[in-house]
Parts: sequence; structure tokens; C-alpha cells
Amino acid sequence: MNKFEKLNNPVWHALNETHEHFGIDYGGVKFYKNNICPFGGFTDITQTKKALNNYSTLTASFFVVGNTPNYDNTVTLNKTVICEQMILDRYIENEYHYKVIQLSKQHINELYDLVWLVMPGYYQKKTFDMGDYYGIFVENKLVAVTGERMQLDDFIEVSAVVTHPDYVRKGMAKQLVAYTTEQIISKNKTPILHVAEHNLSAIELYKKLGYTSLRKMTWRHFLRH
Repeated sequence: MNKFEKLNNPVWHALNETHEHFGIDYGGVKFYKNNICPFGGFTDITQTKKALNNYSTLTASFFVVGNTPNYDNTVTLNKTVICEQMILDRYIENEYHYKVIQLSKQHINELYDLVWLVMPGYYQKKTFDMGDYYGIFVENKLVAVTGERMQLDDFIEVSAVVTHPDYVRKGMAKQLVAYTTEQIISKNKTPILHVAEHNLSAIELYKKLGYTSLRKMTWRHFLRH
């Protein structure tokens, strides 16, 4: 298997590689620890029903990324999200108009509050441990962030692209994604990202920063019954 084929099943390979220490192993199914990031992936569909049952005892809400798993009435398929999986195709230098700060643990609560304000759901305070996060502050207030999520040996996912509603359309998201992209390149890894296929404005932004679409990636959201 070449490194690009691993992106067909990014959660599984992240939990076999750089993020192995964050994993819960159910044999042919792997999930991130529920207090880190409620994402799972699998290679053995025959193991998925039992694995989803077991994982649902740890968290009431989670995603399986990639192929459709087997499941029973202990969990409910809540929704299916189709994303564009994008990869940096060419580096495009960006001009910076804001100061970017690498966030530290002292910013975790502020980061958490901002993400939940704009994109409520699965982000948890220990998601911060998955990678580096960067932010823009205005008058000592965190108003825009971007960070790193899934990590494989050769790839790091750009994620948590969030701007406070009072500061949108000021170029902050573009600058933060560009900065995070540069930091990933400096680690000798290739940036990837996932964006909902209906989010056309974000897709166009990422294309302007040198990203190109690789494939559609399905995220299935399950709830404990």
C-alpha cells in the first residue's frame, strides 16, 4: 500500500501510526479515545457491530469515517455527511496581515468555547492534544483558530477552521489555514483536510491556497440508542 492509499481510511491509519497512543483497538476496528475525538474506522466489517456497541458505552455520539459499518439497534444512524477530502497540491505563499499565535494549554478553555460557539458538536478539550493549534487575537480575545487533527506518518489533517461570527470575511481563516499549512510542511508532512461538499466557499478558499480534491469521504454519525 502506498501512502496515498492510506487516505482512503484515514482514521484507521492515523491510529496505526502517529496517533496510535490515542486509540481504542477492537480488532479490525479502531476508535480514538472518547475524550480525545469520537472518530472510528475499520478494516474488518465483521467486527463493526460489536465494536460500535462497545464504543457506544463510552460516548453517546460518534462518527465512523469511510465505509458503512454493520450495526444493530443499540445505536442509531443519525446523519451522513459527505466531505471533500483535499490535499495540498502546490504550496502558494500567502501574505500575512494578522499576528498568528501558537496556542498553549492556557488557551484550551477559550479555544473550546469558540469552537462550540461556531461549530457545536464533537470538539472536546482534550482534542487539543491531537496536534498544534494557532489563533488570532483581537484585543486579547481569541477570534479565529485553526489546528491539526488526524495525524499519519506522512500526513497531518488541518481542522477546526473557526472564526467568531463578529470577525468573518476579514481574511482570518485564509491566513490561519495558510499558516497551519506551512507549519505542517515544516514537519516534513503533507497537509490534508476534510470539508463538507456543500461548503463551496470553503472549498474555493482551500483551492486558492493550493489544495485539490482527492475523493469523497463519508462521515456517519451514530447515537447511542
